[in-house]
Amino acid sequence: MVIYFLSVDVIKNIQNIVDLLEILCNIVYHCIVKVICLNKINLNEFTIEELEKYIEGLGEKKFHAKQIFKWIHREKIAEIDEMTDISKSLREKLKEETYILSLKILKVQCSKKDETKKFLIKLPDNNAIESVFMKYNHGNTICVSTEVGCRMGCKFCASTKNGMIRKLLASEIEGQIIAVEKYTNEKISNVVYMGIGEPLDNYDNVVKSIRIINCDIGLNIGARHISLSTCGLVPEIYKLADENIQATLSISLHEVTDEGRRKIMPIANKYSIKELLDACNYYIRKTGRRVSFEYALLGSQNDNKETAMKLAKLLRGMLAHVNLIPVNEIKNGEFVRPKEENIEMFMNTLNSCSIVTTVRRELGSDIDAACGQLRQKYIENDA
Repeated sequence: MVIYFLSVDVIKNIQNIVDLLEILCNIVYHCIVKVICLNKINLNEFTIEELEKYIEGLGEKKFHAKQIFKWIHREKIAEIDEMTDISKSLREKLKEETYILSLKILKVQCSKKDETKKFLIKLPDNNAIESVFMKYNHGNTICVSTEVGCRMGCKFCASTKNGMIRKLLASEIEGQIIAVEKYTNEKISNVVYMGIGEPLDNYDNVVKSIRIINCDIGLNIGARHISLSTCGLVPEIYKLADENIQATLSISLHEVTDEGRRKIMPIANKYSIKELLDACNYYIRKTGRRVSFEYALLGSQNDNKETAMKLAKLLRGMLAHVNLIPVNEIKNGEFVRPKEENIEMFMNTLNSCSIVTTVRRELGSDIDAACGQLRQKYIENDA
């Protein structure tokens, strides 16, 4: 028993060290950006309400905030002098104190099979993240990253191989959309928070980015066209439900038992499937929105009929949808893609149990499709 309590203390201390290192990394990052930008304020980081207060603090009329917000987020300008309907004196004030964030695209991979494009994007501190542009019948979709790396440790994901460096700012999350729209010259109508990082591990910046993206005088992407994926941070799911943002919540479930889930997802050591599903039911009650369950099919591991029936039993009666994801094989990974007949059997079994189930349409399978692979190559080449 003594050993048990010592173990818990050690674990807590380790977590505290991790949290401290994360805070220090974020402080260092902000210092670097301030030096690079001469200690100026990032205009992209303001919500419209925050920008109004800032503009009034400059002794200017509040309505100028809307003009500035439109220029930055709708017109996607790179320089303050491009704000042609704002007085020169205000532009000078802005140039003295602020800057417009502009993310640089380092590399683009274009699929030969479809029109999917994968972007390696450089941040102000020279770290790199990934974004993916996909074309669907219902509109163009972008998958954005929320962190530089990830600390969740899911075994089937390439994003977590080098741990987490830092969290992205709200402006850096939205900046991926702006950079990709400018590159493709196409409007993005759907945003998926499913790239590098765990969105709910970067809760405040992610929620703020959704509010900025959703603003009707900016990108004006409806909350119902925004999907946020999480491996299952239970307290944050409850918190998100109370925000009443109306985004679609996607849960990376991937297993039907706590024991099985713990083998591939470390977060399962902290929260049980029951706790996770209770949080999902709360989200459904609060928002009226259906929850989507992401289920990675791992060849010869969780792709059999018995597992499908157990999954149907878990989700029976919930306002839910299952999205089956045949696993992408990653370099040095331990998982293989399931057979096509197993994918079809799994889907048909769930649908026969009245659990609406689809198989994710595979886009960009020829361009390092697994999230994090392009960044991994960048890291290895830079090492």
